[in-house]
Amino acid sequence: ETPYSKVLIGKDTRISGYMFESALEAGLSAAGVDIRLLGPMPTPGIAYLTRTLHAQAGIVISASHNPYWDNGIKFFSREGRKLPDSLEQAIESELAKPMTTVDSAALGKAERVADAAGRYIEFCKSTIPPLTSLRGIRLVVDCAHGATYHIAPHVFEELGAEVNVIGAQPDGLNINDGAGSTHPEALQAEVRRSRADLGVALDGDGDRLILVDHRGEIVDGDEILYVIARSRQARGGLPGQAVVGTAMSNLGLEQALQRMGVTLERCAVGDRYIMQRLQERQLVLGGEPSGHIICLDRTSTGDGIVSALQVLAEMHSSGQPLRDLRSGIEKFPQQLVNVKLSGGREVMGSPQLVAAIRSGELELGREGRILLRPSGTEPLLRVMVEGRDRDVVLRLAHQLADLVRDLAV
Repeated sequence: ETPYSKVLIGKDTRISGYMFESALEAGLSAAGVDIRLLGPMPTPGIAYLTRTLHAQAGIVISASHNPYWDNGIKFFSREGRKLPDSLEQAIESELAKPMTTVDSAALGKAERVADAAGRYIEFCKSTIPPLTSLRGIRLVVDCAHGATYHIAPHVFEELGAEVNVIGAQPDGLNINDGAGSTHPEALQAEVRRSRADLGVALDGDGDRLILVDHRGEIVDGDEILYVIARSRQARGGLPGQAVVGTAMSNLGLEQALQRMGVTLERCAVGDRYIMQRLQERQLVLGGEPSGHIICLDRTSTGDGIVSALQVLAEMHSSGQPLRDLRSGIEKFPQQLVNVKLSGGREVMGSPQLVAAIRSGELELGREGRILLRPSGTEPLLRVMVEGRDRDVVLRLAHQLADLVRDLAV
């Protein structure tokens, strides 16, 4: 028994969330643990509430940016951080063991946390300087029919922005469907149509974002990371003069940061590896091109709303539109081709493929990269080529993808 005797459960808006929520509630109760039900909540909101409600753990029922038919379960520690691989594996190894339950008198109780949304909204607003007003800024916010639908609009409105909301009518099946950070086309069109200053596209569980500038052009995670890093550096809040990216971070970001005297430290793809590096090196800022940005000086995990607020606060204090704030980064052409196959690691060891990669790297020279990696969530091998010359990049990416397909047959 610990002083932390309760576990929080939150979910996104996909229909299977009801089923998983009931099963988890029953299992925790049978183990003698009290439960606090949060209902639909952004993943970072669940992390925040786990911390502030002094829970033993937080559970998120979500498949993030995936379609409604996928679902998953992730855990946060009592500090509001994702669990390390070793602990997740230890949990999985327990699943095969016989199930035991506590005596009837010791069963856990469940309560709903009525003010969960309000608590998290106030927290988000607290991550930018007090008295920062977004008055006069016209925003379009796409909630991907996901967990931010009843949170994000309030955050921006309460700070004074004029907010036009799309993708905020969840029905259990439409989460991420042609909406949100993975499909920003609807947001781009709406920003242009309504002549907004900025568009914010969140994903189904609210831990990542893509921005759209006033011309309707996409500003991805690399560019968002650059804007926040520049803002932090100008205010003396960038410890270690370093930012953490991944193997997928654009070379243009690396060079733009170098010009500022800031190092880009690359790690494996995945927010857990970014977090690991941030903690090891005592840094505060990291992110991925997909828009998963971690501001450890503000919160304990990736947070789409909080990241958007950091950019909006910089727009407010500098008086500059997003297009100007991101103008210091010139991104290199990058082509990503996903090849469907299950045995990605075996194919990657092929001498023929290794030779083709080496030949491609010689052609690209020092200002280019080739990266092949199996997806962590799908039966795909991702082929990424980056370089100065777009035509060369496209040709090499498709040549390598074709070779991978031939080798996989």
